[in-house]
Amino acid sequence: MSVESAVSPKKKISQTQWIIISMTLGIAAGYFFPAAENPGFLAFAKSVSAIFLRMIKSLIVPLLFSTLVVGIAGHGDDMKKVGRLAFRSILYFEIVTTIALFIGLAAVNLVKPGAGISLSGASATDAAQFAQTKITFGGLIEHSVPQSFFDAAAKNEVLQVVFFSILFAVGLARVNGRPKQVMIEFCESLAEVMFKFVGIVMAFAPFGIGAAIAVTVGTSGLVVLKSLALLVLTLYGSLIVLVVCVFLPIALIAKIPIKTFWKYIKEPWLIAFSTASSEAALPLAMQNLEKFGIPKRIIAFVLPTGYSFNLDGSTLYLAIASVFAAQAGGIEMTLGQQILMMLTLMLTSKGVAAVPRASLVILSGALAMFNLPLEAVAVILGVDAIMDMARTSINLIGNALATAVMARWEGEFPETPGVPAKS
Repeated sequence: MSVESAVSPKKKISQTQWIIISMTLGIAAGYFFPAAENPGFLAFAKSVSAIFLRMIKSLIVPLLFSTLVVGIAGHGDDMKKVGRLAFRSILYFEIVTTIALFIGLAAVNLVKPGAGISLSGASATDAAQFAQTKITFGGLIEHSVPQSFFDAAAKNEVLQVVFFSILFAVGLARVNGRPKQVMIEFCESLAEVMFKFVGIVMAFAPFGIGAAIAVTVGTSGLVVLKSLALLVLTLYGSLIVLVVCVFLPIALIAKIPIKTFWKYIKEPWLIAFSTASSEAALPLAMQNLEKFGIPKRIIAFVLPTGYSFNLDGSTLYLAIASVFAAQAGGIEMTLGQQILMMLTLMLTSKGVAAVPRASLVILSGALAMFNLPLEAVAVILGVDAIMDMARTSINLIGNALATAVMARWEGEFPETPGVPAKS
């Protein structure tokens, strides 16, 4: 036996391992260099994190547009087929988010994390600015339709971009001859380049993720968890119940190979958790789901649409946070009042992904509507970053699972998961 063959080659550190290492280092950096004592370090970490997120956001619109157009116009789909996928997706989203709301409602009534919390030192000023953002169903429908594609692209209005791309693709499908071929070839080329772009940006991910974690821990600290630990644990425990009792059975019923599915979704999940940003995980999730074998047209429609209508983690959080506010204010709410508030949250939580700090906007509006203390939002703000990480990562898993389920429902789930679909 030669010396070379006797020596095993060094195992290359995977992207997932690099992300875990960067998260660990970020937690340590934030703990040992808190913001109050090291403002310079915090400012540097914020800049690194912001650069990563800006790089991600820069590729979302061209990636979505190109994949949707190729998926619909390039493979003979028509509006009827798109409409069927849309109906099935919205039906699925509504059922799962409603279940998530009631899991949160059951958990907060069982654990009562707001009991014993004092709101006397809290101010309602911060919450008032969120409550002033009025959300109506008609306004949400109107907001989903762009008045300018370029304006929607500049603002990263994902739902508006999806709406425009679908209509553009359907229009293109009705064109014959050379113009159609040229546009499809352009979009195919653009999609291929953008997926390469995703790979380049992901090489920077460990730095951006480590910095984001450092900022979160350095700003909020670990001490803040002591007073609201029960609230945070209630949320995390409820999200685990959602995954085990809802997501897992859905995956089994849809015959989705869980180990293989997790293999392709774990990196986007880590990115969503560490950055608390759905947008940061979206491009890699799209790329990995295509590698899993799901057709582009289903990925490009279901995944971004889910970020507006299938926020499972966020809706569960809203159920817990709203009743927490009542408990902290010493207000007894009947089961009927709580269910009415859940129905309100179910409607107002749709389509607001583009609103900054959307969950706090919805929560503040609901508290104001039901005459609950807005001071509770000021208390929650202390640990909101920690909770945001959990709910955002569950949103990612929920939307990735929804995409796989829709592929199965449409009869386009890969025969061999892990082999890219020919689409």
